[in-house]
Amino acid sequence: MGNTKSSALSKELLEDLKSNTKYSEAELCTWYQSFLKECPSGKISKQQFEGIYASFFPNADPTEYARHVFRSFDTNADGTLDFKEYIVALHLTSGGKTLQKLEWAFALYDVDGNGTISNNEILEIVRSIFNMIPADDQKNLPEDENTPEKRAEKIWQFFGKKENDKISEGEFIQGVMDNKDILR
Repeated sequence: MGNTKSSALSKELLEDLKSNTKYSEAELCTWYQSFLKECPSGKISKQQFEGIYASFFPNADPTEYARHVFRSFDTNADGTLDFKEYIVALHLTSGGKTLQKLEWAFALYDVDGNGTISNNEILEIVRSIFNMIPADDQKNLPEDENTPEKRAEKIWQFFGKKENDKISEGEFIQGVMDNKDILR
């Protein structure tokens, strides 16, 4: 009954998701049935996830960013998203608490998963975000953040770090909470 291919959610998973997301039992059951229709194996592959992202950005290339987002939600690092990982991702991106979103954002920027963020990791994520912005829209960005390098440098400077320094999760969360522009 608790296996991911079952047509019904296990009581344990249902209770876990109800207590850790904003979704009701009825919503979770409906989501689960839809999930199984789209993913009969009970898992979303990285390629499927990238395809979903691509459909939201038809005039840009979201592939790199989608890979980073996928990695940040694949909490057991098995190369797929199961229903729990999928629902937690949906919850975080659509209505999670600010602290939860910041913890997720930290995990997104912590590309190598070592518990800190480097200047290069910020640049990698910012580049992947820029790939999703159509070239015409990039021309309208402020002068001090109209390239991935300038935007990454602006973020790095905000945290007051030298080039080879690192940002811890606590510093990241506190820094973002203290700055309305970055929080936005």
